[in-house]
This record gives sequence, C-alpha cells and structure tokens, in this order.
Amino acid sequence: MTTVAVKILYLVHDLNDPGAHKRVAMLRDGGAQVIVYGFYRGDTAPTQIAGAPAVVLGQTQNRKLMARIIQVIKTLCRLGRYRTDFSAADVIIARNLEMLALAVRGQTMVGPKKPAIVYEVLDIHGLMLRTDLIGRMMRTLEGCLARHASLLVTSSPSFVENYFAPLSKVHLPVRLIENKVYDPAAKLPPAPPARPNGPPWVIGWFGAIRCAKSLRILKELVATSNGQVQVIIRGRPDYSLFENFDRDVTTTPGLSFEGAYKYPDDLATIYGQVHFTWAIDYYEEGQNSSWLLPNRLYEGGAMGSVPLALSHVATGHALAQHRIGVHLEEPLLSALQRFFMSLTATVYRDLAAAGHKVPRQNWIMQPAEIEDIVSRLSTLKAPS
Repeated sequence: MTTVAVKILYLVHDLNDPGAHKRVAMLRDGGAQVIVYGFYRGDTAPTQIAGAPAVVLGQTQNRKLMARIIQVIKTLCRLGRYRTDFSAADVIIARNLEMLALAVRGQTMVGPKKPAIVYEVLDIHGLMLRTDLIGRMMRTLEGCLARHASLLVTSSPSFVENYFAPLSKVHLPVRLIENKVYDPAAKLPPAPPARPNGPPWVIGWFGAIRCAKSLRILKELVATSNGQVQVIIRGRPDYSLFENFDRDVTTTPGLSFEGAYKYPDDLATIYGQVHFTWAIDYYEEGQNSSWLLPNRLYEGGAMGSVPLALSHVATGHALAQHRIGVHLEEPLLSALQRFFMSLTATVYRDLAAAGHKVPRQNWIMQPAEIEDIVSRLSTLKAPS
C-alpha cells in the first residue's frame, strides 16, 4: 500500500451508482481517506459507500435535466454549511459537469490552502455535443469551470479524441482510468470458468441495460435462430427507455432477464453461463455509445467470454488491437445471423483461445495501478 494519506472529497451525481462505489473502494484501498457527497436516484440513499461516509445533497431523477439543474443551484446556495469538509480536502473529485460546478464553488469558499479539483468524465452527454447556441454555452460553461481543475480523468481515449481535443474548451492533463474489473478480495477465479458446449450459443448482456435498439436486435436474432441462439440479460434496466421491457423478455422464447447481480462476486457465475458478451450499445449512437469502453468489455474479458462488437466503434478498435472478439458490420442483425449460422465448436474454441492469451491485467485492475493513481492525486495543486 502507498503511504500517501491524501484526503479526497468525492462528489457524485448518484450515490447509488455502482461505478461510484467501485471508484471509492479503489481510492480507499490505494491509501486515500475518502468522504462522499452527492445526490441519489432511486428510493433510498446510502449512508456509506465502500466504507466511506456518504453525505446526501438531495434526490434527482434520470433525464429530468431541468429538475437536476434546479437541485444543483439550490445546493450551490447552501454549500457553505459543508465548508469544514471542503476545507479538509486535499483533492475534490467531481464526477461529471454538475458536480464540477459544486467542486468549484467549494474550492473558492475555502482558503488559504485550496484543494485541487479532478474533473471525472465517464460519459459525454448529448447536450455537450450540440452545435447550436445551447451546446456552445454548455461547452463554454464547462471550460470556465475546468480552469479551476488540475486533472481530467476519463475511461476511454476516444472521449479525448472525439470530444475533449477537437470540441470542448477543457484544457487539462488527462489521466486514463479504464473500466477494469476491481476485485480487492480476490473473489474471481484464477482462470476463466469452463462453459457448456454450444449450440445453443448463449449471449450475455450484463450491466446497465439502456439500449432499446439492442433489445430489438437480440429479440429478432433469437426468434430467427431456430433455438441456436439464446440471450441472458442481467443488471439494471432503465425501464423508461423501453416500450415494454418485461413483456419483451417474457414473451420471447430464448430471451430472459435474470435480475441484478453482485459485483464482483457473481461475475464468474454469470459469465460462465454465456459464450459471448454483448459489447454493443446504440443508446447514444454515433456519440457517447461509439466512444465508450464499457464495463462489460472488461468483465467478459476477465471471465473468458468472447465479445461481440461493432468494428467501427471504440470497442471494436480496442479488440482489434488484441486480435480478439467478433467484429461485426452494419446491418448488425444480418451480420449476427450470418455469424451464428456458420459458427462451429471449432471456430468458437479458436475465438475463446485467442481471448485467453490476453494478459488478465488488461481486464483486471492491479494494486500497483491503484497506488499510482492515488499517488498522482496526492501531487495535485489547485491552479493559482
């Protein structure tokens, strides 16, 4: 463990976000002292996250943007009551733009030693990509706030290549922290689990379930496969994005939803049931969905599941570098049908064997990486 005892105030948009829990656990295991502030979505808010105390700033909801803005403004007006925690922090990590506004307000109300700010961006909101006045105003606001920060943290190089470098007004050093599996208690098996022989060939769609187009394609694939292809869905569906998620998964033979899973405890079990990982997302097609490297890519890689990916997006590019996975072109349904129609046990074994050759540290966060991240944070200073 690092001997650095940097004090981190972590501002998150949703205290119930599993990604925030993973990040807090990483920071604490890397030697940092962490306290979490944030809004929450859902029915209840946690009082602690991965062992760190959590302070609730209010409740928000998905896609209720104006309501979230109002909630942020209200919080900005009363942020002074939290001055003690802001003053004690060495670093404030702001997970997305609305939390960056709170971080800057918190930084300016303390002194003389001001905490450094880290701007963490794991998704690019469509609002930031608009070419009209609203989009330009949002990018200007982001750029102004980012002048108070010392580091940009993101999870995919494509976010930098497609947004931060050519379009945004954020000019900060970049630290890439990929969405690798974090397994501090070593609950994952030392080798990928064995799988049942196919067919049927089973596709696993796990994690944040929010892509209606993926569901339509998978339904059609299963329905036209004559029992050769099945799909298991697990995770957290955003029901507001689907016409009728429950009806679709219960009325389509071979397509099933098996609920949430515990991370990382259940990864070996759920990925051991499937041959392929659905690493495709159309939720923000041509924008964020084309640039991200999703958690399921790393989970499936660590567990030996063969990823299905579009060739022309960041996920496909990353897999091409390792020479693994199934690279598919549009129209996707036709490409999937052709692939599974010709798939044999020998072809699958070759695909799986190629994946097994990739070092597991490409998929699983290593202790040295975590210590390096925390050590980097400990060196940050607020801009003068």
